[in-house]
Amino acid sequence: MKVKKMLAFAASLAVCTAMFAGCGSSGSGDTTAPKSEDTGNTADAGEAKTDAGSGDLIKVGIINNDPNESGYRTANDKDLKATFTKENGFDASFAYSLKNDEQISHAQKFIQDDVDYLLLSAADTAGWDSVLKDAQDAGVKVILFDRTIDADPSLYEASIVSDMAKEGQTAVDWLKSQNLDKYEVIHIQGVMGSAAQKGRSGALTDTANAEGWTIVTEQTAEWNAEKAQQIVQSVIDSGKSFNVIYAENDDMAKGAVAALDKANISHGVGKDVIVMGFDCNKWALEELKAQNWNYDGQCNPFQSSYIKDIIDKLENGETISEKTIVMDEKGFDAATITQEDVDNYGI
Repeated sequence: MKVKKMLAFAASLAVCTAMFAGCGSSGSGDTTAPKSEDTGNTADAGEAKTDAGSGDLIKVGIINNDPNESGYRTANDKDLKATFTKENGFDASFAYSLKNDEQISHAQKFIQDDVDYLLLSAADTAGWDSVLKDAQDAGVKVILFDRTIDADPSLYEASIVSDMAKEGQTAVDWLKSQNLDKYEVIHIQGVMGSAAQKGRSGALTDTANAEGWTIVTEQTAEWNAEKAQQIVQSVIDSGKSFNVIYAENDDMAKGAVAALDKANISHGVGKDVIVMGFDCNKWALEELKAQNWNYDGQCNPFQSSYIKDIIDKLENGETISEKTIVMDEKGFDAATITQEDVDNYGI
């Protein structure tokens, strides 16, 4: 049993003894998240301590982006739920939002509910210092996953992330290698301020400025296919020339292609418009293999094993030697992708 829980139990026992009344081991009986956000893996405090006998279940609050945001996020959420189960020794609660202020509110609730670990995929990189300091003061260990934040590294135990800037640079380097006569790019951005958006946007912006590429339009579709379709349709309606669509996730690339198809504009290998996406959904890699798209950048959603390894080490009193753990990722070209790539890397 952790020191934090032993102290809480001792204090509770003392109060109960003074009042000559019995009390349950769960104290208030509060759950770790609002009822609407509980999952099948979530146990309330009383159930967790009863099942574990002596509070052995590790209480985890997981804050993530909306699982319906993209195929990547669905796979990411599914992976976390498969790992952080009672059978694996965890009492896990999940909270979701694409808004930073709502995520911070979820974090505050998890801290108040005395979780042992707070796992965070931040909607925005900024604004986390205060609530993470609260977590540290409460003895709650914070582990970042999927996305980095702009906060003092002393406020979290480890960060398991993709290198979004490297993802963007790999994609832009590939685009530059195509040696087009001209570069007229529709840039469809993800949720503004997110690590994925900043990394993937930054690489394109820097290269476009250095190489004299034309950014025909640059708008956020917030990872949404329908919004991406509207952006591309608006450019088509305006009569502006373009030959590259750089979409910061697969769903937005899919929406962009829908607008191209509606306007009978060819796309893919050897066609009028180069289509680029990120995340490597299996269906997107199939589009590459069929040469309807040109490029897809990998973003690895399977992070739960990395997180669990960190927790296991901390529970055993070990020191985490690497503060930031960057997962290996690659980019796929329609000209060279194989069925084996689709099967091995598609999510």
